[in-house]
Amino acid sequence: MNDKPTCFILDVDGVLTTGQFLYTCDGKFAKVFGPDDNDALKLLEPYINIIFVTGDRKGFEISSRRIVNDMGYPLELVSTIKRVDWIKENYALENVIYMGDGIFDHYVMKKVGYAIAPSNADVLAKQHAHYVTQRAGGDRAVAEACLHILDKFFDRYNPDSLPLAKTPSFGEWTV
Repeated sequence: MNDKPTCFILDVDGVLTTGQFLYTCDGKFAKVFGPDDNDALKLLEPYINIIFVTGDRKGFEISSRRIVNDMGYPLELVSTIKRVDWIKENYALENVIYMGDGIFDHYVMKKVGYAIAPSNADVLAKQHAHYVTQRAGGDRAVAEACLHILDKFFDRYNPDSLPLAKTPSFGEWTV
């Protein structure tokens, strides 16, 4: 990646969540989202567009509730095997950072400017990632990725200074 990235696209299940789906006899009813990821995304938000994608049609309402309603980010329903085409239609591939974990995510990772995988990602995703987090999906992997992106492409996060000037809110705590 020669220029600064303009877009951070994240897969939902297995990246922002543990990748596990909770079912009853009535169907899918829950997903497990991890801590700190939203706060770290807020640190990154002033520098780059953040978009989430999911191929989980049956769990879309659950993901939408967390990502769109609670976190305030766009969420798109995009087939896991059509992501490269979708990204090309909407963004310049070379300016995209993509974070994914699944068995088809390596196809995207080979085409975008920069790729990130959580530590528990599929082996092909990890092989094609520029950076593999130490944390697993749903366990602060997104937060770790955000701090890595800040450090590599923008301004390093300073843990000795509260980030109140650049970001309007963190989680449920508004400033």
